[in-house]
Amino acid sequence: MSFHPFTSESYAQDDRPEAWRDVLGAVGLQPASGSSFYDGHATASHRNAAGVALTRLAAGSQGIAPLPQSNEDLPIALLPIEDGVVLKCGASHRIVPAGHLLLLPRSADWSLVFQRDLRAIVLSVTSEALHGRISGKPRFGEPRVIAANGFADVFSRMLDATARTLDTLSDGEWATVAQGLVDLFLTLAHGLSAPASDSNTSATQAALLHRICQTIERRLDDPELAPARVAQAEGISERYLQKLFEGVGDNFTHYVRERRLQRAWADLSNPAEAHRSISEIAYRYGFGDSAHFSRTFRHRFGLPPREFRQQEAERATSPSAAKGQRGWPHDALAQLRNHQAPAETRNVLPAPKQDEPNVATGRSHHHLAVEANKVHWGYFSRSLAPQMEIASGDTITIETLTQHASDDAERMIAGDAAAESVFGWTARRKTIDRRGAGPMDASVFGRGAGEGFGVHICTGPVAIKDAQPGDVLEVRILDMVPRPSLNPQFGGRVFGSSVAAWWGYHYSEFLAGPKPREAVTIYEIFADGEAPHARALYSYRWEPQTDPFGVVHATYDYPGVPVAPDSIKRRHAVLDGIRIPLRPHFGVIAVAPREVDFVDSVPPSYFGGNLDNWRLGKGATVYLPVSVPGALLSVGDPHAAQGDGELSGTAIECSMTGTFQVILHKKGNLSGKPFADLSYPLIETETDWVLTGFSHPNYLAEFGAQGQSEVYATSSLDLAMKDAFRKMRRFLMQVKGLSEDEAIALMSAAVDFGVTQVVDGNWGVHAILSKRLFQDASA
Repeated sequence: MSFHPFTSESYAQDDRPEAWRDVLGAVGLQPASGSSFYDGHATASHRNAAGVALTRLAAGSQGIAPLPQSNEDLPIALLPIEDGVVLKCGASHRIVPAGHLLLLPRSADWSLVFQRDLRAIVLSVTSEALHGRISGKPRFGEPRVIAANGFADVFSRMLDATARTLDTLSDGEWATVAQGLVDLFLTLAHGLSAPASDSNTSATQAALLHRICQTIERRLDDPELAPARVAQAEGISERYLQKLFEGVGDNFTHYVRERRLQRAWADLSNPAEAHRSISEIAYRYGFGDSAHFSRTFRHRFGLPPREFRQQEAERATSPSAAKGQRGWPHDALAQLRNHQAPAETRNVLPAPKQDEPNVATGRSHHHLAVEANKVHWGYFSRSLAPQMEIASGDTITIETLTQHASDDAERMIAGDAAAESVFGWTARRKTIDRRGAGPMDASVFGRGAGEGFGVHICTGPVAIKDAQPGDVLEVRILDMVPRPSLNPQFGGRVFGSSVAAWWGYHYSEFLAGPKPREAVTIYEIFADGEAPHARALYSYRWEPQTDPFGVVHATYDYPGVPVAPDSIKRRHAVLDGIRIPLRPHFGVIAVAPREVDFVDSVPPSYFGGNLDNWRLGKGATVYLPVSVPGALLSVGDPHAAQGDGELSGTAIECSMTGTFQVILHKKGNLSGKPFADLSYPLIETETDWVLTGFSHPNYLAEFGAQGQSEVYATSSLDLAMKDAFRKMRRFLMQVKGLSEDEAIALMSAAVDFGVTQVVDGNWGVHAILSKRLFQDASA
């Protein structure tokens, strides 16, 4: 009855197909003929009892089919979590919407194609679970698709709830739940199965009904949608249309109302739709009278629309939901509409310096200055246009700004034309309007365009010539220098800021009052000399700040809000006599994620991003798997110093300029390299290999459309440690040629595991493997 998690991160690339086949086989499935395992991230949560197996699957596009020669009569229940599923049965094809339950016979000729991602819950019940207590098993000659109505809805909701909590159930609890699932499954299956002679829906009728349902789905906004009009459009009688619905235990009016209510429910719980009034949503789905809509909604879901929306908003912003998050609400839909900032918000500034060819090497050096139209603030996206293209082997100098410069604008912005441009914000205009991956219409939480769901100022992206998905990009950090103040008052000195913020690990652990509170500490950076260090100048507690648009920010909830000097009380002599050694590094080095929508810059993932590992400084190299053409490299979040853990929420944030060499390793030439099957950011220093583990190694693939909210709610050091362990085991076995037992022995004796950060939504644990361990080993 134990819990069995699966992640492809545990396996080398060549071993993943067979491991995935075993995962599918546990619930009576196999890859469909001609379908190959998605070459990327896959996860599964599996639990079984006597004759009962429940699995939550997440993987890439592929097809699945039943295992051959099955002796079981009971069908497999499968609940798609996202759209993009096609059921193939014989010569027919049917689109299956998310939330529609499938009962799939084990011996029939069918397959399911997941066109975008395989994301589904699968329940397999075999004869062993019946214990002889039921005579006559429900039989299905062909797959059945059941909408989420009535009893089927109850069963589907229990499947979903159980799959989400598989890892938290004790064996006793799971046994009870499993038996309950069997009872519900059998009741549903018996109610739907019937001898062939009693069937009143032929294959032709089923296809016609499917076409009618698709027509209804497209016309839900039509208040005049009526059975007579649909029947006329299909060339059938209204009576025959109603008979088709009766054949599946439904009727036209109920089906249309249910679909409209379900769509309205989704919009009312979606923060991205919060700018629409309830009346607008009602009209969108064909309810001509908002009062009637309110009554109908309450009858169906138990709450009036207004109370339901308020409840969802409160739940999203409650302290328990917000803890450990950096801007993203607990239940916010993450894959928001992909649209650029309005043209009027984009400055037209001078082009970067021309390429400077190196005659000796034949390579070019490039310079990417930081300017308002050369940065993207708070998000990554494959849709961003590159600022320039460079070739493999070229070097490039990239200027970056800290998003915390506005904590002391006099020292870190004033007099610096580029910084003034990026941070420019008056009552009439904000130079860079979008700050974060959230909606541009910030009516959900009212923070500002992008909602601050992502905070880092990233310079780029830079396209790498000939880079294609499957390649690996090697980024060498050749040099880092801090950006001095250009305010004549401070004579080229260097400053940084650190914030003990509401997303920090400490925030619920205060001893003294006031509780809670946020504190900002301003540092001076001394980068020259034998012992480069930082010293605190002063600190202040965050007081509500009113931005130039009139929005009050009670907490540090939106990047780049100007801090009014007369609104804060500076405390001097803080950290008096303490010198903090510098560890200059870039918190963010990223290639573009393969997902098409804007991706929050805070949680790190397979594409790099907000790694926040101080080892990514001068002399270090990071290897990143390429996911989109051109790779689209971006750099930002420069740090002067940081400890492992980044406990309070930030490092000492300080604008920096870095010089990099970029080397492209083509997919066909990776064999035998340490990054041959790379699926995560891999760091190399002169002495060590540093492997990055995350709570969720690819949260966008694991959670799908809800990924950018789910990752904040479920991160833990336990999960991050497991991921770091799995990656190190894989590295030692595949790259160093150790057996599994040898790898585990070496990890315990000689590998250092450390907490990278506990504040970035997707928590990190790194594993450090010293190169010295292998200096005497044979090739």
